Amino acid sequence: MRLLIASDIHGSLAAARSLRAAAERLNPDMLVLLGDILYHGPRNRLPEEYAPAETALMFREWLAERSLPLMCVRGNCDAEVDAMMLPFPLAESAWLFADGVRIFAVHGHALPAGGTFPGLAAGSAQLSGHTHIPRAEGREGIHFWNPGSASLPKADFPRSYGVIENGAFSVFPLAGGAELMRDAVRCGA
Repeated sequence: MRLLIASDIHGSLAAARSLRAAAERLNPDMLVLLGDILYHGPRNRLPEEYAPAETALMFREWLAERSLPLMCVRGNCDAEVDAMMLPFPLAESAWLFADGVRIFAVHGHALPAGGTFPGLAAGSAQLSGHTHIPRAEGREGIHFWNPGSASLPKADFPRSYGVIENGAFSVFPLAGGAELMRDAVRCGA
């Protein structure tokens, strides 16, 4: 199973189009969006091609053209008015199961101190966005995965997305190119 993961689009039509192009290349089984879909937030600069209404329309047209399962969690910049524009619901959090890996998906802004959801067990993963910094690492058997930001990356990373496949999470530049980082739950993945 191949999951395409993106976060922090922040109303960037350019980022949404690049994500769609990545999906056309990768042919994922599911698209997972980790929040902050339309609004850029008061602390962020305007992203490239900031056009929240057009971004929502692009998602509506894309999902109408292709039967792609989608799961989206709400980010700290996602308001109820944003949810009314989008053609999919925004969950507060979600559990996913992919290739035998139990994955807790959340935007990340409301995680408890220390940044770890307390219900995670060894061999599971926490998938989050919010920081705009990609992450792919395991600690004490728990894996922490973040695709970075599709529109407003930080810490000198490029705009990026993630892929979960065969028990592993990889981060790639949204513009194309080599894998930036990888973490695997299963040995040999």
